[in-house]
Amino acid sequence: MIRAIPSMDAWLAEAKKHESAPLCGMYLTHNGVVRETAKAKVRSGEENTKPVVGMKFSYDRAKLDEVIAETYKMDGIYYIKTWLAEGELETGDDIMYVLIGGDIRPHIIDALQYLVGRIKNECVEEIEIYE
Repeated sequence: MIRAIPSMDAWLAEAKKHESAPLCGMYLTHNGVVRETAKAKVRSGEENTKPVVGMKFSYDRAKLDEVIAETYKMDGIYYIKTWLAEGELETGDDIMYVLIGGDIRPHIIDALQYLVGRIKNECVEEIEIYE
C-alpha cells in the first residue's frame, strides 16, 4: 500500500506556521528514491549485481516514533516531519521524505544525517527486486 506522496511546499508552509517556527533558522529535507543500482554495488562495490527494478518496503512505526523523539533531543532541533512509503515500489518511486527544522545549519545537517541513518538502519525493511 503506497500512501499519497506529500508536497514539500505544503510541508514547509505548515512548518512555518508551527509554534516552533520562530526558533527555526533553517529547514532541510531528504527525499529517498528507489534507484536502479543495487545497494550491494553502491555500498560495498560489488560489481556483479543485477539492476534493481523495484523494492518491497515496510517500516516499524513505533521504532520510527522512538527515533524521532531521540532526534528532538539534539541541540537546536525544533521541528521534524516524516513520511515513509509502504508496499511494492518501482525504480524512481519515493521511499521517504524527511523535513527537519532547527536553529543553525550544523545542528540541522547533523540531525538529518542522524535521523535518516537511524531510519534506514533500524526502522525499515528494504527488499530489492532485481531484473
